[in-house]
Amino acid sequence: MHPAEHSEETPPPGPADAESESALLEGVRRGNVEAFGEIVRRYQRRALAISYRLLRHREDAEDLVQEAFLVALDKLDSFDLSRPFGPWFFRLLVNRGLNARRARDVRATDELPDLPAADQESPLRHAERAELRAQVAAAMDALSGRQRLIVQLHELEGFTGPEIAEMLEIAPPTVRWTLHMARKRLREALAPARESGTDG
Repeated sequence: MHPAEHSEETPPPGPADAESESALLEGVRRGNVEAFGEIVRRYQRRALAISYRLLRHREDAEDLVQEAFLVALDKLDSFDLSRPFGPWFFRLLVNRGLNARRARDVRATDELPDLPAADQESPLRHAERAELRAQVAAAMDALSGRQRLIVQLHELEGFTGPEIAEMLEIAPPTVRWTLHMARKRLREALAPARESGTDG
């Protein structure tokens, strides 16, 4: 599985973009509303995607993103403008999301949205797709909280190992090892489904 593509996303800032972002953040510190709006525009889409992966509930995810931006605004005076804003902000978002998930105890029934069936899909095919989704969900739920989050951030959101390490404040080798073990557990959990799929 390859990391998700993010063609709609603003690409990671290069040197010139980093200087531009630093200037924007300096403007935010001085109370420039337009500068803050531009920072939100750059990071909101990915923040919403990450928040949904964490909380699996759209309204909760939107609330988390809004809260994270306000907290970032409140803490910006202590932020080192020579550092990239993204990893700092996403670490803040992830930490608050993990706390919110623990506090709210999101129910399993909210965890996976129903996927629309293809037009005129046969009942058998629809049942098979539903069963596969359930098996994948069960396999993911069997992972530890850290394993599940790292798999989601890497495979679904396209973050690199070093980015995840900085967000979660863990060592890059820990991210690599966690991904390795999580993938192994997922392969083992989904092996019966793959085998039954080849029997027919």
